Amino acid sequence: VQLQAFGGGSAQAGGSLRLSCAASGRTLSALGMGWFRQAPGKEREFVAAINGPGGVIYHADSVLGRFTISRDNSKNTVYLQMNSLKPEDTAVYYCAASRRAIATVTSLYDYWGQGTMVTVSS
Repeated sequence: VQLQAFGGGSAQAGGSLRLSCAASGRTLSALGMGWFRQAPGKEREFVAAINGPGGVIYHADSVLGRFTISRDNSKNTVYLQMNSLKPEDTAVYYCAASRRAIATVTSLYDYWGQGTMVTVSS
C-alpha cells in the first residue's frame, strides 16, 4: 500500500484545512486508517482513526470537536477536516493504514505516508 497525504499548508488560528490521504496498491476498505502528527522535537502522536466501513471513529482529546476523520472507500481516500486550528496544531501530519480494524498507537500501523506540513500562526 502506498499512501500519499496532501492538503497541508499555512493557516491562521481559527482557520480550517482539509487533509487528504490517497492510497494505491490495495483497496483501503478492509484497513483501519489513522492520522498522526509530529511537532518539532516531539514524538509522533495519535490524532484520529477510523475503521474500514467508517462506522467506528476515535479522536484524540486534543482535537475532539475540532477535527473530523472520514473516508470515501470508493475513492480509496481518507480525510481529516481540521477546524478551529490552533498554533499548537502545527506539525507534520501523517496518514497510516493498519491491517487491524482500528488502532490508536503507531506500532499497530503497517503502512505510512510521507507526511504533509501544517503551520498555524496566531
